[in-house]
Amino acid sequence: MRDTSTPRSPKPETPADREIRAANKRKILKAASEVFAAKGFDGARIAEIATVAELPKANVYYYYATKEELYSATFAPLLEEWDSALRILKAETEPAVALRAYVEAKLKLGRKNPLEARLFANEVVRGGTFLSAADRAHIANSTAASIEVFEAWMAAKKIRKIDPRHFLFMLWAATQFYADYEPIVNAVLQVKKLTAAHYDQALESIVGTVLGGVLVD
Repeated sequence: MRDTSTPRSPKPETPADREIRAANKRKILKAASEVFAAKGFDGARIAEIATVAELPKANVYYYYATKEELYSATFAPLLEEWDSALRILKAETEPAVALRAYVEAKLKLGRKNPLEARLFANEVVRGGTFLSAADRAHIANSTAASIEVFEAWMAAKKIRKIDPRHFLFMLWAATQFYADYEPIVNAVLQVKKLTAAHYDQALESIVGTVLGGVLVD
């Protein structure tokens, strides 16, 4: 006889369930960043990521169906935080204040997420294969808003005439260097690990150079 009973509705997700899900995803993404940064996409294995995350391999596949999906997911939080930093740049804020705050935010993000920053840099060097068309469009759009800010400052004669795109490239290079190339920075500074004091010195050096070059006298 055919079963004509009504299928049971899925059990509603509780706040505790959501917290467990969020915690597991944080563990997986942190472990994935470590393994991908150490071994690259080709050398990384889901089983190793699961071991580092201290979760069953099945749990990793539950949240991320493929290694490609997990690899791309490791970039998402970093890109969101970079977006947040870019939103510091506002036309109504004085350039000296906004640029200092932006440089400080970028340095803090590099210090907070060094593995993710290096992983992203490595991916870009490899050609950015796993940056989707949507990712690329998002980066272009978020940058376009900042370019409008620089153009407004130039129109108001608050900063010198510059190419905003290349100016942003310079800021990104200066602020990311400390995370992306930390072993080189440590060697030059002759230290084992960068401290808050080193980042404060970097902030003052970068901001002083940037403001000295762009602010109108």
